[in-house]
Amino acid sequence: MITKAELKRRQDQAYGLLQKAGLVITAAEHERIEIADFGLSDFEVTGLGVLVYVNTERCCAKELAMWPRQTCPQHIHPTVGGVLGKEETFRCRWGRVFLYVEGDPAAHPACRPPPGRESTYTVWHEIELNPGDQYTIMPHTWHWFQAGDQGTVVSEFSTRSTDDKDLFTDRSIGRATKIVEDGA
Repeated sequence: MITKAELKRRQDQAYGLLQKAGLVITAAEHERIEIADFGLSDFEVTGLGVLVYVNTERCCAKELAMWPRQTCPQHIHPTVGGVLGKEETFRCRWGRVFLYVEGDPAAHPACRPPPGRESTYTVWHEIELNPGDQYTIMPHTWHWFQAGDQGTVVSEFSTRSTDDKDLFTDRSIGRATKIVEDGA
């Protein structure tokens, strides 16, 4: 849960990260940046800023802005209404991001799950993405990711996004951020 003032502050910070990546973001897009705290109210640890450019029946394009060492929790994109789960390609634009997927676990992973939530992170095959690197996550693949020390901006290109239907290993997560009035 975040206040309207925090929402605005976080949108401004995400906008700053997107600018560091050299992206041109319109004023209307700036106002549309989603601040996802996954219902945990610990945004700088677990969360991300999301700017959706397009999300049609066939394709989706977004920017993901992440603060230093911020984590997007482990999840999977399930089949929804008979439509195969989302296939997504991550392309690092700025900073560094560590992506964890199913497969042989890294001997010495560069990241750690948020404290107290370690049991909900079960996939440890590590892919490091630096600017210009990209990786495609196939449907029905458990994955999570964490920004490097300076934060990151990642472009996501995918089939239709139904993120509100994502399944998380951490059952306390809620995909939609609750916004409350200031002082509430």
